Amino acid sequence: MLVLKSLHIAFVVSWFAGLFYLPRLFVNHAMVEDAATRERLALMETKLYRFMTPLGILAVGLGLWLALGYGFAGGWLHAKIALTLGLVAYHLYCGKLMRDFAAGRNTRSHVWFRVFNEVPVLVLFAVVFLVVMKPF
Repeated sequence: MLVLKSLHIAFVVSWFAGLFYLPRLFVNHAMVEDAATRERLALMETKLYRFMTPLGILAVGLGLWLALGYGFAGGWLHAKIALTLGLVAYHLYCGKLMRDFAAGRNTRSHVWFRVFNEVPVLVLFAVVFLVVMKPF
């Protein structure tokens, strides 16, 4: 089980790297004016999204495997699973935003994306607190 736990942590860290960086690319994309830079950012966003999606799947899959192995005991785990489902929705919404940028349909400002960029940070703090402290 320790190998699974180690892999889960590694994939979570890797997935979060993408969840932190992709919205930051959106900030830059929303600010840029020239077509060449927009195309370059759209390509970077697409490559990052394609790379981070399997990492997220592995992180969630290993987390579920661990939960099945240890049992779904404790309210903290249910809260963690709920937050994880929220992250999956965030990830999928990032994919929609990425496709909107690629199609020239973005309607959001760089300020909105700066706020949007902080969502995974808050979720990370909450999940780490839940896992370490197991408050309920």
